[in-house]
Amino acid sequence: MKEIDVEISSFQFNKNSISGLSSAAFNNYPVVYILHNDQKKASAYIGETVQIRNRLYSHSKDPVKNKLDKAVVISHNHFNQSATYNIETNLINFFIADQKYQILNKSQITSSVTHNYYEKPKYDHDIFKELWERLRKDELVDGTLEYLQNKDIFKISPYKELSESQIELKENILEFCKNNIDNDKPSVYFIKGEAGTGKSVVLSSTFNAIQDLANDKESGKLYKTTNHLLVNHQEMIKTYETISESLPNLKKKNFLKPTTFINRVRDGKINSDITFVDEAHLLLSREDSYNNYIGNNHLNDIIHSSKVTIIVFDEKQFLKLKSYWTEDLFKQVTKGAEVKTFELTDQFRMQADDSVLDWIDNFVSKKITPIPANTDDYELKIFDDAGEMFEEIERKDETHTLSRIVATFDYEHKKDGADYYVEEIGFKGLWNSTNDKRTWAERPETIKEVGSIYTIQGFDLNYVGVILGPSVSYDERKQELKILPQNYQDTEAFRDSKKKTVEYNVEESKEQIILNSVNVLMKRGVKGLYIYASDEKLRKALNEAKVGKSQ
Repeated sequence: MKEIDVEISSFQFNKNSISGLSSAAFNNYPVVYILHNDQKKASAYIGETVQIRNRLYSHSKDPVKNKLDKAVVISHNHFNQSATYNIETNLINFFIADQKYQILNKSQITSSVTHNYYEKPKYDHDIFKELWERLRKDELVDGTLEYLQNKDIFKISPYKELSESQIELKENILEFCKNNIDNDKPSVYFIKGEAGTGKSVVLSSTFNAIQDLANDKESGKLYKTTNHLLVNHQEMIKTYETISESLPNLKKKNFLKPTTFINRVRDGKINSDITFVDEAHLLLSREDSYNNYIGNNHLNDIIHSSKVTIIVFDEKQFLKLKSYWTEDLFKQVTKGAEVKTFELTDQFRMQADDSVLDWIDNFVSKKITPIPANTDDYELKIFDDAGEMFEEIERKDETHTLSRIVATFDYEHKKDGADYYVEEIGFKGLWNSTNDKRTWAERPETIKEVGSIYTIQGFDLNYVGVILGPSVSYDERKQELKILPQNYQDTEAFRDSKKKTVEYNVEESKEQIILNSVNVLMKRGVKGLYIYASDEKLRKALNEAKVGKSQ
């Protein structure tokens, strides 16, 4: 309908143009605006206001924003302030993902929280889609919404709207940093949460806020602090580095692997006031000369290299004996430190109801329960033929994109540059390649490949097809999963050492590593999970569960 069309007004950003806004139809009315330039290193600022003339006058006096020379004002007959705030946030997130401009916005106030308002879906989808297509037509942006919302940098953008519990966590971390930055003893904030509970989103948002405060003379104790975000995951490092290209106070040098960070601190090349650790369950819990790490454990060295340490941890995601972490071990390492703990419990990745989540949790506890019925939002499907599962994943990728096959590490894969394959009934797929600046699943050609736990941990897929390899079998007498570590091909995962900081049962830990990997793989899909089992007994048990037979 014509009366609800988005109106876009473009003009030069200067005092003469701003003066002419006094008679504009959208003055004293909620609007969204974009200030930008088209220089070699293009920049943009996005905002919303009900006083556009006064707001732009204020920006024209700002030494950073007054270097922008073009203005775009977006208005709509049905705009209200909730809608314009919502659209402003969406624009920032999609501009970051589009990567055409460096975004000059500083962190939003921490009290801004996801909320509903009248006809929010209309603004979120219909109106925003119309707006984005108009901006594409005007060549202000490049990518489609469908393409950009599947990018990892969009999913963990520091400007994503946060839930109430995520906002509470962010505010708690900022307050904890301010209160403990001058402490004589180490201070540790410990964040717990299972796969898909939004841990990385909060970390990304909070780290960006810390970096903005570090560059703000009015921020008090946090001004001029030197801060880092660490993650022992090459694919996730790529994502954080890419985000840093779009925001003013994030630099690639802020994002490091733990061993690199520790060695640079030890050599006096860097120091760190506040250190964030994403995926802390991947930290080394003992010396590992293979990875150039000499020390008792990563976490101990990181804590004593920082004034404040923020740690994200999920006990169900440790994947190697040399990264054997438990909550008790964390408590041992942080003994004597100022410690606070927060747990995230809401599931944000999977659009599945509790019955699906419970089914997966039961499965990785070695119990096969009746498979829940599919819903409009989520599909859980069992396959007897890996080739048929792959064909279905290909179809989903054509319609939804970001759909991939992944597998347990039960197939040979060496780091010698040669090609290695996952072969099952009706299927032969190349093990994942990782020599690209983009993350694995975002590269179109990887639809023909099989992702490993190390490629996909921490990332979303729309549909995931999981090949459960020969290490995951079924005990028909006990009516439970039977884990066969001797079939697991990740030799580095099971590499044991006498130089360990905590005692553990090796065989039990090997079993838990395989179950943890299954848990991570099964919780990648936003819209659906497909499963193929290599083991014949397990296939039979899954088929019986599929038709609701008692296990």
